[in-house]
Amino acid sequence: MDKKTVRDVDLKGKRVVMRVDFNVPIKEGEVVDDTRIRKALPTITYILEKGASLVLLSHLGRPKGESKVEFSLRPAAECLEKFLGKKVKMASDCIGKEVEREALALNPGEVMVCENTRFYRQEDMKCKTDEDKQEQEAFAKKLAKLGNVYVNDAFGTAHRAHASTAIICKFISPCVSGFLLEKEIEYLGKTVENPMHPFIAIIGGAKVSGKLEVLRHLMTKVDSILIGGGMAYTFLKAQGYEIGESLCEEDLIETAKETLELAGESGVKFLLPLDNLAADKFDNDANIKTVEKDIPEGRMALDIGPKTVAAYTAEIAKAKTIVWNGPMGCFEMSNFANGTTAICHAVADSDAISIIGGGDSVAAVNQSGLADKMSHVSTGGGASLEYLEGKVLPGVAALDVK
Repeated sequence: MDKKTVRDVDLKGKRVVMRVDFNVPIKEGEVVDDTRIRKALPTITYILEKGASLVLLSHLGRPKGESKVEFSLRPAAECLEKFLGKKVKMASDCIGKEVEREALALNPGEVMVCENTRFYRQEDMKCKTDEDKQEQEAFAKKLAKLGNVYVNDAFGTAHRAHASTAIICKFISPCVSGFLLEKEIEYLGKTVENPMHPFIAIIGGAKVSGKLEVLRHLMTKVDSILIGGGMAYTFLKAQGYEIGESLCEEDLIETAKETLELAGESGVKFLLPLDNLAADKFDNDANIKTVEKDIPEGRMALDIGPKTVAAYTAEIAKAKTIVWNGPMGCFEMSNFANGTTAICHAVADSDAISIIGGGDSVAAVNQSGLADKMSHVSTGGGASLEYLEGKVLPGVAALDVK
């Protein structure tokens, strides 16, 4: 996956079409979390300093192929303008003669944000027929008319073969990555494929079903897997423990047994919670007891307990490479956040290369204030998960190889 980057292209006098991820939360016309916009700034600034003009493409929300004011990218353009300290033009559309004229009129160093690509159903349509593919390609071809260099810096959408993330590359050349996408490829690709050992994976979250492929793929690479979150109790039940009212995917009990057997055959340490915080209801103000692996009837495990934190912390301290996807418990409730917070501190304190992926674990790391202590915090939830599953990401595959 050795892809060309913006550094490999002479940008002077060029018109760059750049796919960014400005899918940011907006309330009352204001961006309330500008993280994704800030993450795109290094590539944006570099392109402008190299003497190119810049046309930005992004989606926002799920307008389902309709133009809706609440899904307009105008607030994101205004936020970007503040960061750049210069005028950012806002186009009324993302395709068409008028937008093409506006793009052509841009001078070197000028920026224009196009309107939401998902105002057109062709952006993310599921192509079931040749006619569907032709329709999506026709839309992508119109997007490609806005420039003569394509840069993808939107890792969060790179796992989807959408018009503005992958199909556009058929109609414009060169096609290269921005710095943010490059960093994602570097950490999630090269580091995971050729890790320093001991290599451990911390996998949490609610369900086994969403992480099975990740577990199976990582099992061929890691030395230890530490399991937390709701998914742990399907595995504990598969081992014969009582789990009370804890989350459990009954239809995956046999699959969980097979996964545990596979770990044993592979020589991978597969660590499950030794103790748990068991509540009498799903509520921050619930009555809580610390129990061992057997969880009493009428109680549900909502976080890992202190013995588990100690065991996981000791394992993390040995690591040279760490991948973490998914929280250890219901960290959104303060009384069940300790396990996840403790793991945050353990990873931050380790000397390992640490890669954090997945929306909830990223949120937990940000909440802990330790994000700057991690080697890499991924910007793509679904994309990072699919990368860890060993899948090819269409938005990455479509870019030029060095």
